[in-house]
Amino acid sequence: MTKSSSQHTSKPNRLIHATSPYLLQHANNPVDWYEWGNEGLQKAKAEDKPIIVSIGYSACHWCHVMERESFENDDLATIMNDYFICIKVDREERPDIDQIYMDAVQAMGINGGWPLNVFLTPDQKPFYGGTYFPPKAWAQVLQNIHKAWQNQKSEIITSAEALTNHISGNDITRFFATNPKPNAEKILSTIYQNLESRFDTTWGGMEKAPKFIMPSLWLWLLRYHHITKHEQALTHINLTLTKIIQGGIYDQVGGGFARYAVDGEWFAPHFEKMLYDNAQLLSLYSEAYRVTRNEAYKRVVYETFQWLQREMRHPEGGFYSAIDADSEGVEGKFYCFTKSELTMLLGADADLLCEFYGVTEAGNWEHGMNILHQHVEEENFLSSNNLDKETWHDLLYRAKATLLHARESRIPPGLDDKILTGWNAMMIVGLIDAYHAFTDARFLHSAQTNIDFLEKNLMDGPVCYRSYKGKRTPTEGFLEDYAFLIQAYIKLYQADFNEQWLQKASAITEYVIKNFYDETDGLFFYTSLKAEKLITRKKELFDNVIPSSNSVLALSLLQLGTFLDNTEWTQLAERMVNNFAELIQKEPNYMSHWGIALMESISGYAEVVLVGQDAITHKNELQKHFLPFALFMGTEDHSNLPLVKDKKAIGNQTTFYVCRDKTCKQPVHEIEKAIGQITNKA
Repeated sequence: MTKSSSQHTSKPNRLIHATSPYLLQHANNPVDWYEWGNEGLQKAKAEDKPIIVSIGYSACHWCHVMERESFENDDLATIMNDYFICIKVDREERPDIDQIYMDAVQAMGINGGWPLNVFLTPDQKPFYGGTYFPPKAWAQVLQNIHKAWQNQKSEIITSAEALTNHISGNDITRFFATNPKPNAEKILSTIYQNLESRFDTTWGGMEKAPKFIMPSLWLWLLRYHHITKHEQALTHINLTLTKIIQGGIYDQVGGGFARYAVDGEWFAPHFEKMLYDNAQLLSLYSEAYRVTRNEAYKRVVYETFQWLQREMRHPEGGFYSAIDADSEGVEGKFYCFTKSELTMLLGADADLLCEFYGVTEAGNWEHGMNILHQHVEEENFLSSNNLDKETWHDLLYRAKATLLHARESRIPPGLDDKILTGWNAMMIVGLIDAYHAFTDARFLHSAQTNIDFLEKNLMDGPVCYRSYKGKRTPTEGFLEDYAFLIQAYIKLYQADFNEQWLQKASAITEYVIKNFYDETDGLFFYTSLKAEKLITRKKELFDNVIPSSNSVLALSLLQLGTFLDNTEWTQLAERMVNNFAELIQKEPNYMSHWGIALMESISGYAEVVLVGQDAITHKNELQKHFLPFALFMGTEDHSNLPLVKDKKAIGNQTTFYVCRDKTCKQPVHEIEKAIGQITNKA
């Protein structure tokens, strides 16, 4: 089949009115696409046609390939339009729909991924699906399903019913542990051993390819090392974090991390950059810096922050969702260089840069191109080239600026400029963690303008909405959005001691318990009671590249319950966490954020109250240290928080009260003494 040129003159389809950049990418397809909603769903029923739901996202490489090969093909579009109702879904705007039909495809025994193409009965029940289909295969699938719908409709409907019943099973209780509070030391040791057996001791991370960073796993390990002082754990964290920032998965010129590496050495990225990865990696490298004082970790946080400000920030303070892998139809073209380009741009410094970054004449990647990655250990490189570190870093800084300037003249990859509530809330957390690691007010200011943007454009009291692009979507936020918002407000309070943040977190928590909570198992649905009714209502349990909304909420309930002395919330969180204690031990790769919540539940919190004129300054000095099991609260004069309101500054000095389980130690005035009280439970 050949692509007809008629598509270039055909009028846009309905997606031209969408706000999603991904849907807008398909607005000129000859396919008669609908957005998910009543119009298309009712038409399917009225005409008794099966539905094609095609799900993807704007930075998805294979989504672009299938669009180019099949959805822009007039002949294939005609078959789709004649025999099916065709619905396009942005998985980032509607993760609730994506969850359901991804589960269905995986239940069919097919590996999930995107683009996700699923065939439904007119009442939205799935009966067949897959991911990327080449054009000939897609044509065959369309014809076969059309014939089957004509001749075997009753069998299809029966199998769709059975599959829907299967994926609707919400029996999460099968994962619950039998013993509610096992031995803490044994639990942590078991989790660590299960992780350690899978460590890649050469390249860091886990022994597999492709390699995803999975930030919450390393955040767990940092806490494990803090409790146990297990040196091997810290060694592996440092190996992993160092290898990642030496690899091509980290943008050596412009900062920021790609979604994953296609190999086991962090070398060749899938070049798309997602906001959620970079938000979590701000937290991870900031926390790791607090433990190690490794200057490379600090550099990466600052470079990533600069990239976010330069390429990902809405003028009013929100952050965009993603940057595409492709430019000019070629994956990674924007980021890679030939050796001759580098020689022309860098002149006398080119040979050193090429040696350091593993650049070759033939190219270390495809089409003679080079992915810049740190090819040699810096100490060996400096020694063999008779360079001192300061001179080299000055040269490197100038070279990066030159290459970044050159890159800016290229055609950039596509930007997904929608703003998602949950991902922006994750970014606020990352920015506050960076603020506390480096005491740089730019991070705090960025977090504050970000929350201002969300409150102005995506929130209405405790209710939030999923997405904004020029206007907010009518789709209410999902549990992910609410859970990360609560976490962001808790972080903001600990940054500036403004108690309105905790009041807002409290109001959202009450709303979530009312509209998402399932009393039958003590967990939370992904969608609100008020949301559009789909064929089933799911719960998100397993941590992936984004931690699960239930695990994030459990941790926030533990912390917020402690701040507000709300034992109902802390007990709810402890019940959630304890129920999964066994599963966390068995499958820490997929329960790593649950593992953090479990650790904080077991350890409990040092509640650190600072009172006096310099409360914020002294808090910032404390927060330069890695104190993961401490919650910080304070005031210059008065407070309404239960643990703070009766405490006074002693002797006209900022005074530290370190408390645990509502019992406070002797008040002190010195940072070192306060740290001793925080880290010593005696």
